[in-house]
Amino acid sequence: MTVLEVEPLVGEDGEVREITMEDLKFARRGRPTMPEETRKKRVSIMLDPEIIDRLKSDGKGWQTRANALLRKALAL
Repeated sequence: MTVLEVEPLVGEDGEVREITMEDLKFARRGRPTMPEETRKKRVSIMLDPEIIDRLKSDGKGWQTRANALLRKALAL
C-alpha cells in the first residue's frame, strides 16, 4: 500500500476512524521539510553584549526577533 492508497483518517461524516498499524507506517514526526531556497541558514555573527541583552530581555524567541529587525532595517 502506498501513501496515495491509504484510507483518509476523517470520513465524509467528519468522524475520525481508528488508526491502524498501516497508518503509522506513513506517519511523520515534526514539521514538513521546507524547500531549500526558503529554509533559514545557520550563521555566526558577533554582536555587542548590550544588543544581545536587549534582544534576550523579552524572553524566548530573541533570534526570531533579531531576524525580523534585520528584515525591517533592510526593507525586505
